[in-house]
Amino acid sequence: MKFTLSWLKDHLDTDATLDEIVERLTMIGLEVESVDDKAALKPFVIARVLSAEKHPDADKLRVLMVDTGSGDPVQVVCGAPNARAGLVGAFAAPGTYVPGIDVTLSVGRIRGVESRGMMCSERELQLSDEHTGIIDLAADAPVGTSFAAWAKLDDPVIEINLTPNRPDAASVHGIARDLAASGLGRLKDGAVAPVPGEGPCPVKVRIEAPDMCPGFALRLVRGVRNGPSPKWLQQRLIAIGLRPINALVDITNYVTFDRGRPLHVFDARKVRGDLVVRRAKDGEAVLALDGREYALTPDMCAIADEDGVESIAGVMGGEHSGCDEATTDVLIESALWDPIVTARTGRALGIVTDARYRFERGVDPQFMVPGLELATRMVLELCGGTPSENEVAGYAGHTPKVVSFPFAEVKRLTGIDVPAQTSRAILSRLGFVPKGEGEAVEVAVPSWRPDVDGKADLVEEVMRIHGVEKIAPQPLAAHDAVNGRILTTLQIRTRAARRALAVRGMLEAVTWSFIPARHAELFGGGQAALRLANPIAADMSDMRPSLLPGLIAAARRNADRGFADVALFEVSGTYESDAPDGQRRVAAGVRRGTARMDGQGRHWAGNATPVGVFDAKADALAALEAAGAPVDKLQVEAGGPGWYHPGRSGTVKLGPKVVLATFGEFHPRTLAELDVSGPLCGFEVFVDAIPEPKAKPTRTRPRLDLSPFQAVRRDFAFVVDRTVEAAALMRAAAAADRKLITGVRVFDVFEGAALGEDRKSIAIEVAIQPAERTLTDEDFEALGARIVDNVAKQTGGVLRR
Repeated sequence: MKFTLSWLKDHLDTDATLDEIVERLTMIGLEVESVDDKAALKPFVIARVLSAEKHPDADKLRVLMVDTGSGDPVQVVCGAPNARAGLVGAFAAPGTYVPGIDVTLSVGRIRGVESRGMMCSERELQLSDEHTGIIDLAADAPVGTSFAAWAKLDDPVIEINLTPNRPDAASVHGIARDLAASGLGRLKDGAVAPVPGEGPCPVKVRIEAPDMCPGFALRLVRGVRNGPSPKWLQQRLIAIGLRPINALVDITNYVTFDRGRPLHVFDARKVRGDLVVRRAKDGEAVLALDGREYALTPDMCAIADEDGVESIAGVMGGEHSGCDEATTDVLIESALWDPIVTARTGRALGIVTDARYRFERGVDPQFMVPGLELATRMVLELCGGTPSENEVAGYAGHTPKVVSFPFAEVKRLTGIDVPAQTSRAILSRLGFVPKGEGEAVEVAVPSWRPDVDGKADLVEEVMRIHGVEKIAPQPLAAHDAVNGRILTTLQIRTRAARRALAVRGMLEAVTWSFIPARHAELFGGGQAALRLANPIAADMSDMRPSLLPGLIAAARRNADRGFADVALFEVSGTYESDAPDGQRRVAAGVRRGTARMDGQGRHWAGNATPVGVFDAKADALAALEAAGAPVDKLQVEAGGPGWYHPGRSGTVKLGPKVVLATFGEFHPRTLAELDVSGPLCGFEVFVDAIPEPKAKPTRTRPRLDLSPFQAVRRDFAFVVDRTVEAAALMRAAAAADRKLITGVRVFDVFEGAALGEDRKSIAIEVAIQPAERTLTDEDFEALGARIVDNVAKQTGGVLRR
C-alpha cells in the first residue's frame, strides 16, 4: 500500500515529521517497507531560455543560452521543437541523474557544439509519458529555485506492508484513523454529503446471485466531458505507481486508494438494457480491460446486460463498455462482492488488480453508497454533468458484530496492566463502540473491521495502540536442575541424519514440496488426494511423494551449468495419502558423475570411477546408523521401487515387513522422463519408520558379559544356487549357535565354470566367542558341522572343498 505524505495529511491533521510518522506506523502494526523522499528530483532547477539559435551543423537542433539563476548563462544543445527564447522549464546540470532515461549527465559535445546540461521533458522526469517537447512552465516561475519544490513534486511516498487481516488499512483514510488513534494528530471528518440527483436512474439492477453479491449501487451521470484528469490527481496516481488514463477512470482509482472503495464505470451508451448480476455460464467469455479474453465458469460472478457479460465482478471490467474520451454518459458502480468468490475467480483467471486485492479481504459495506456519492461528486467537479438518483439493489444494511470484552483480558494475555478507561478510550478512537460500565463491556465492531471476531482481537487492538514497546523484557527463569530433553526423537534423528550426510561430503538442498503431475506418478504418487486444487504453477500441481524428483532436478540444473559431479541431500517431508497425518519424514540424497565419498573425482592415475549402487547403499546405511537404527539387525534385499534399476537397487528392512530405506541406480526410463543423463544413484531413508529406542537405565552399570577367553575366527566357503542371497546364508550360519557365534560377514563371492551352471561360491568369516571355557578341537568340529548342516537346510548350500 503506497501513499504520499500530503495525501495522508488530507485525512490527518498533524504536525508530526516524516520520521515520526514512519516510526509510529511501524509501532502500531503497519510496517513501513520503504520511504521515497523524491531525492532524485531535487537537483532539477527552474531555468529560463535566454536565446535559442539554430545549430550550425544540424537542422533539428538548437543552441540555447539558459539562465539557471546561478549567474553566468549555460550553453545547452536541445532538440525539442518547442525550445525558444523566453521559455521557462526544468534544467539538469552535469552530474545529475535523469530517472526517465536512466542516464547521469556529463559535459558533452553534440555535433561539435559543447552542451553543459539538459532542458527536460515530463517523461525524462517520470511525470508522464509526454516527450514531444520540454517542460513549459508559467513565465513567473522563480528561476533558480528547486523545480520539485515549486511543482510540489517533492512529496515523500510511503509504502507499508499490509497483513491480509487489515483491509481497513488498504486506504489512506484507514491509515490516518490508526495514526490519530495512536495520538499522532486528529482524524479529519471523512463524512460524504449526498449528491442530489435528478430523476431515477434509467438503468435498473437485478441480482440473481445474492450469495455472490450482497449489494449493488448504481448511478448515471449525463453530459460528462471525459478528458485528462487534473495535474494533482495524475501526480498522486503516478507517485503510487499507477498510470493516469482519463478523468473517469482516474477517479475510480483515486477513491480505491483514498477510501478503500473499489468502483467501476461503464460507458452508458454501450450498455444495452438493465444490468444483471448473475453466475457466469459455461462457454461465456469476456474481453477485459487488459486486452485479454477470459473464459468464465459458473463458479464466477458476472455483471451482464442484454448483449452478455460486461464485467468480471470484483476483479476487472470489460473492454466493450469501458470509458474513453468519447464518453458522455457514465454509469458509476459501487457494489459488494463475496470475498471467497472474488479470490477464487482472480486466482483461476490469473488476474491481480487493486479491486480484487480489497474485495477478497473485505471492504466496508457501510461505505458502499457513500463511496458512490464521493465518486459522483468528483465526476461533477472534474467532468461536469447531471446525476440521476441512486439505484440500490440487494443491500439489507450492516449488523455489527458484538464481542464480550472483560478489560482484565489485556493483562492476562500480555502481562501489561492497562487501565480499563485507557482500553475503552483506545477502542473508541479506533471506531469500536464499548457499551456498558464496569470491568466487562459489550463492544460493537465497526463495519470496516471484518477481521475482529473475539476478545483476543480486541486485546491486540489495545496493545498495538497502547504500545507493544511497553512490554518489559523478562529473562528466562533459571532452573536448579538440568533441563529434560527438549527435542523429540524425530527431531533428534533428523539432525543426526543431516550431520551424517554432510560428513559424507554431500551438500544440503531445499527443494519445492510441489512437483509436476508426471513426476509424482513416476515416483508412486499421482493420487487425487495429493493434487492441488489451486496450484501456483502448472508444473507444481502435486504434493511430492518422494524427495528424489526435486534432488534429481537440482543435480540436472547443476550439470547444465558446468557442475556435473554433485552430491546433494535433503531431510524433509514427503506426502502420502495413507500415511499418518499424510506426511513422512525422509532423508534422501543423490550422487551424480564421479561425486563419490572418497572425493577423488578425476585423477591423473586413471579414469575416475562413476557413482553406483554401492555408493547409494553406503549413504543410506550411514544415515540409518546416525538416526539410531539397529544396523546389526538390518536386512538388505535386492530390488527396489520401480524408479530404480531392477538389477542395481536394494531395500533395507528391519524384519520382513518394516522398510527403512531404498537405494540404487536410477532406471533409464526414469532418467529419460526427468530429462537427466549421466551416472546417477540415490537413496531414501524413512526416518519416521525407525523404531523408538529402548529406555536406557539412569545409571551406568559395568558390563558383566565380557568373556575372558580368546575369540576365534573360522572361514567357510559354500557353493549355492546363483539366486541365493548372501544375507540368507549369513543368517543360516549365525543361527547354528547364537551363544557362541557373535558375527558373520562375507569376504568373497566367486562365480566360474568350475562350480557349474548357475552356481556361485560365497565365503564367510564366522566370529566365535567362548563364554564359559576354552573350546577344544572337538568343540570347533561340532560347531562347524552344525553351521554346514544349517546352511544346507536353509539355502541348499554345500561346503566347497
